[in-house]
Parts: sequence; C-alpha cells; structure tokens
Amino acid sequence: MKSRRNPILKAFLFLLILAVLAGGAFLYWKFAPSRERADLREVYQAEENRTILYLNYEKQEAQGIYENGQTYLPADWVAEHVNSRFYWDENEEMLVYALPEEILYTDDTAVGSSGEPLIVKREDGVYLSMGLVLNYTKVRIQAFDSTDIKRVFIENDWDGTPTADVRGRVKVRVEADVKSPILTECYRGDSVTVLETTDEWVKIATADGHIGYVKNRKLKNLRSVVPETDFKEPEYKNISLDEKIVLAFHQVTIPEANQKMGELLEPSKGVNVIVPTWFTLSDNEGSYESLASRSYVEEAHERGLQVWAMVDNFSKECSRNVQSEILLSKTSTRRKLIESLMDEAKTYGFDGFNLDFESMKTEALPHYVQFIRELSVSCRKEGIVLSVDNYVPSAYTAGYNRKEQGTVADYVIVMGYDEHFAGGEKGSTASLGFVEQGIRDTLQEVPKEKVINAVPFYTRLWQEKDGETTSSALGIYKAKDWIEENHVELSWQDETGQYYGDLEESDGTMDYLWMEEERSLGLKMDLIRQNDLAGVACWKLGLESEEIWDVIQWDQPDGEEKQPDSSN
Repeated sequence: MKSRRNPILKAFLFLLILAVLAGGAFLYWKFAPSRERADLREVYQAEENRTILYLNYEKQEAQGIYENGQTYLPADWVAEHVNSRFYWDENEEMLVYALPEEILYTDDTAVGSSGEPLIVKREDGVYLSMGLVLNYTKVRIQAFDSTDIKRVFIENDWDGTPTADVRGRVKVRVEADVKSPILTECYRGDSVTVLETTDEWVKIATADGHIGYVKNRKLKNLRSVVPETDFKEPEYKNISLDEKIVLAFHQVTIPEANQKMGELLEPSKGVNVIVPTWFTLSDNEGSYESLASRSYVEEAHERGLQVWAMVDNFSKECSRNVQSEILLSKTSTRRKLIESLMDEAKTYGFDGFNLDFESMKTEALPHYVQFIRELSVSCRKEGIVLSVDNYVPSAYTAGYNRKEQGTVADYVIVMGYDEHFAGGEKGSTASLGFVEQGIRDTLQEVPKEKVINAVPFYTRLWQEKDGETTSSALGIYKAKDWIEENHVELSWQDETGQYYGDLEESDGTMDYLWMEEERSLGLKMDLIRQNDLAGVACWKLGLESEEIWDVIQWDQPDGEEKQPDSSN
C-alpha cells in the first residue's frame, strides 16, 4: 500500500508546485511594473519638423513648426490664446502690434537679432518666432525643440504652481497604471510640477518636458511656488474726468439739429458730457458722412460740457454700404479712417470720440478690437477721450473683448437697454435684473472707474393682434401721455423694477407696456451708485419728462423710493 501512495503523493505535490509557480507568475505579470519604454513618437503623435504645443500643460490641437533652428508659433493660435495684440492682416500681409504710444508694423522680410526671420508664411497659415512672442508677452516658455520629439510648454498662469520633490529614482508612465509604458525617469532631488492628484497616482510635468504619472508615495514636500518674471507690462495712460459722468446722447440726423442742443438741455440737471451722433461710416474704404459743428462745440464748452463725437456704422442710409468685416480688416483703411477722425477733432475742437458699432458679424470683431487699439494710440497722444458703447455682455457678444477695451479705452459704456427689442418677444426694455446682470458681468472684465451704464429714456409699446406681435418705441413723456389718454392702470412689478400696464382695444388688439419713469430709473441709478461706476449715460435727449432729471443725479440716497406722478 505504501508503494502505491508514494507516486500519487509525489504527483500531487508536483502539480501543487506547478500551480503555485503559475499563480505567482500570473500575479507578477498582473501586478509587477512594466519595464517597457514608450514610443515617444506614437505618444506625442509628432510629425517631422512640427512642435507639439502645451498651454498651461494642456496639449493644444495647433502645432508649431521648426525652421531655421527655432520654433515658430501659429499666429492665429497666439492671438486667440496667448496675446491677442498680435494682429495679422491677411489682406496686406503684415503683422501689426499696438503699444500704448506707437503701432509696430512688419512683414515676412523682418529678421530678429539672430538674423533669422521673425515671420514665416506657409500654406496652412502664418507663424511667429517664439522669441518675438516672448518679447511682447507675459508668459513663461520652456522649449524642448532640439530633440526628435519637439515640444514647447507655454504658461500664462501666474498663480502659485503646485510643486513637489521626488523621493528617489522613479519611472514616469504614460498612464496611471504600472503596466503603462515608461515616458522618462526622475531622480532624488528633482522637482516636478503637480497637475492632478488621486489617492494613488499623481499627474506631473517633469523638468525634461514630459507629462505623465507617478505613484503618490514617490513625492514629498508638496508646496506652492509663485513664478517670477522681469517682464514689464505696457503702461496704458488713460484720460478720466475728475468727477462722475452724466452723459446725454444727442441724436443729430440733419445739420439743423445741432441748433437744438440748448433747447434739449434746458430741463436737464448735472449733465457734463454730451454725445452728438455726428459721424456715420458710408463705405468700406473709410469714408463717412459728417454733421460736425464748430459752433456746437463752442456752445457746449460755454455750458461746461465736454463733447464726445459719436462714430457709428448703422444710423443712416449710407450705412447700408458698410461691411465692417471688410472695412476694418485692412490696416491701410483703418489708418486712413483714424487719421481723418483725428483731423476732425482738431478742426472742430471736440473732446472725445464715442464708438457705437452695432450688428457686426462675428468675423468683424477681431478687426473692430484692433481698430479700438489703434485709435486709442492716437487719442492718447492728443489727449482725446475714447469711449466705446457695448451691448450687455452675453456669449454672443464675447468677441467685443471688453477686457481689452477696458485696458486701451478710457470709458466702456454698457447699453443697459433693448432687453426686448423690435422683432422679438414682448417684454421690458430694461428690467432691473437685466441691468444689474449687465453691470456685474461688465465689472468682471472692466475696472469700475471706466464703466458707464446707459439707461433708456424710452420704453416700448407692444401690440398683439391675430397672433402677430409688433412694437413701437415711446419716449417717457409720450408713454405718460398714452397712459393718461387711455386710462391705463399701472401695477408695480418687483421682478422687473417697473410699472406694468395693459389695455384691450375695441378691435381686439392687446397693448402691453413696461414703463420707464422716475421710480424705475431711480432704482437703476441706485445700482450705478452702489457699484461706484464712472457714470451714467442717457439715451436720448428729448425723450424724457422733466422729472426724470431729479433721479439722474449722484446725491440721491440709496434705496429712496421714487413715486410716479398721479397720472400713472
């Protein structure tokens, strides 16, 4: 019996040993770190003579090119993500860069201190030398472009950077997995930038220009390092009045309207700036129609008012000829227009410009912002105030670049009206919440010392009949007359900060009115004072009732309730 059991036991032990070895091999295969080296060309999907770009450690779809022993960055990507002041004129093939006191112009014949081109043109676009970008931009750049896999890291975040030290020799992997291939290695004393942290893994950027993963326990001494720079930001000296602004728009459509200024100002109180609508663009070559008047300026100055002449792109029949995306896209046309406008300022002696460019296509907006930059240079030299009218901020109007306007222009005016407009759904022209949101969003981008909020001296009478909605604009005094003549009963709406009334006419037409008057405008003035804005602007002279000027003042106590007159 003993001899029979012995072979069976031996066989069992042999199988057990095999199972243990197999299990151990499986566990080692499953959990042991991989020693495989990553194929860097596959990881980075790098093409020959192309440079992979990272912005704040995020890989970009755009790529640079490597020529003449250096990396060039795509100009459109630079303008969108790094420094919008690099403006490439595709029509005239030149690079334009506006500084506070001068405008730089160059083309692809320019070379840098190394003798290599500053600009390279290729079929897929225009590229700027990395050194050129660095000279005019507050960024940090790490270039790893002397290897086969060329990479450039650009940072424009100046908050504290999470940094840690490596405990010992550690392998940095492509993914957060011990089986993931090895990108590079770090050694004791190396510092790395910490990008993301989980319970087990940390995503890091290494000193040799790789982004990968290491085990959490491999790092120590986590800290925040504040970057340093010796870059000097350009200084934009702006013109500001030494008092709060009460601005009145004066719509001038014919020469004779200039003679009405005194009459329109008669009931006003506290106005210190008047904006006549004098200049309207008339074609795509920088021409315009003018209604400017020297005597108007002289009279305004005698009244203690500054005159900021409006330039617009929409107010006359000739405006139909204007395509802003064409007009403003040519450097020579912008220069011609700016030179002409500055001549007008000298000829008529007015104090500033007010730009009111509306209903522009998206493709026109970068050119419009460049026009503002370039005009600001001339205005700054000549002591001319530059103010710019803007819609209430929205995703649709982000291209107006209010942040840049708030840097280069003297005042940014928020047109706090047309919440509901002709052709749209019925509703308030400027509810209190709409105005409050417009101010709040603008202050996210523009210093309060430069923000002027514009209020409406009008409302809209909405009419519905047979399923069709129409509207007409009524000045405040005409709206009051309509309410009195039709015996409309108004009720106060806290949600809009306005009185509301409706009326059913004999033919079945329904009329709706959200009223602008002393109380509603007083609440808007409270917002302006509470946010300590630079001023208020009023569209437009001649639409208001005389009582309105009692609330368009700076000495009203916050929250004072303004009651309408008895007819309301």
